[in-house]
Amino acid sequence: METKKYSSYAEIDHDLKILRVEREIHYQKILLSVEQTKESFMPSKSVSFIGDIYKKVFSGTWGGILKVVLPYAINWYINRKRGN
Repeated sequence: METKKYSSYAEIDHDLKILRVEREIHYQKILLSVEQTKESFMPSKSVSFIGDIYKKVFSGTWGGILKVVLPYAINWYINRKRGN
């Protein structure tokens, strides 16, 4: 890389301003890529899909029955004795 020779302070100030802008652009690109990476790991669509299914299953008469029976069934499954 060749060393640049300046003839005035105005040229130095101009190059420093350009470098600051370039540094800010690179910083913003890094922030954007971090945000995109975080969004790709967020399960927002699948969570809303599961929420929709939950609302459909647990609404109405069958939903009321499931809300009562399901905790007992889960408790029975967890506490059952395993056969040899």
